[in-house]
Amino acid sequence: MTKPFWEEKQLSDMSNDEWEALCDGCGKCCLLKLEDEDTADIVFTNLSCRYCDLNACSCTRYPERSRLVPDCLDLRANFENCAPWLPSTCAYKRLATGQPLASWHYLICGSRETIHEAGVSIRSYAQSEDTASEDITEHILNDWLP
Repeated sequence: MTKPFWEEKQLSDMSNDEWEALCDGCGKCCLLKLEDEDTADIVFTNLSCRYCDLNACSCTRYPERSRLVPDCLDLRANFENCAPWLPSTCAYKRLATGQPLASWHYLICGSRETIHEAGVSIRSYAQSEDTASEDITEHILNDWLP
């Protein structure tokens, strides 16, 4: 029996379709993040990009996201620099660090809802940056570690 593509290939060797299939749909890459200039520590906020569909936890303008949001992380094009900004639950980060896909990942369990049921997605707590207070520091997720 053949192994699944994510167990046989390095991220850099995957086709675009394979790469996109790995996205677990958590939406955490769409959360606004802050970096401490002194320590380089990264903190997540509960604010999502205005183009994130908070129910689906995905970008509504994905093909043009880099043009619309210059700070948007283009993981495929710049994975090494983006990796620190990714949560530990991210399928790309897990595979890059030698971990298997999580049990709730749809490629493992067969359902795209399991990630939400497991509480791993942003669906239950994120809000759009368009509806937030102006002080982004009020939205830091203090008790949540990536």
